[in-house]
Amino acid sequence: MDNEKWLVNQEDNTSLARLNAANEYTGRFGLKLSEEDAALLLKERTNILKKQERVEFGEGILPKLIFAFCDSPYIYQDNYTDTLGRLQEIFYSYKNDTLDEIPDDELIEFMKEQFDGPCQGSVDYLEDTALEGFARKTRFGFQDNWEEDDDEI
Repeated sequence: MDNEKWLVNQEDNTSLARLNAANEYTGRFGLKLSEEDAALLLKERTNILKKQERVEFGEGILPKLIFAFCDSPYIYQDNYTDTLGRLQEIFYSYKNDTLDEIPDDELIEFMKEQFDGPCQGSVDYLEDTALEGFARKTRFGFQDNWEEDDDEI
């Protein structure tokens, strides 16, 4: 096995261990990722990063998404893996759309507020409406006023 593949396998093993450790916390909310689900989400992460032409070092955003969204009233075990996959995809897409001007934690916080609030658990509405306006305002320099009406743009 060459060095590059070894490094990728080590990164995947570390990420899998972190996701499995998160199960202890998310179990309080009735949510748990199986080994297969965790591996699937990590593979999706790799594909999303390639699609979005992004490079990421470290554990990635998935653990932060897990901890931020696990207490949502709109996420339950049956839709947990699919929702995390979509949230991960949306996160990376909007990191690009906001020209990386918004810190990860702020974007996740906004996503969570919108997901649990006006979007009522709809990832489609989150992606197509709430985050689209947020990204547009960010690109035009209105970060401090993202809650105001779109009429001002």
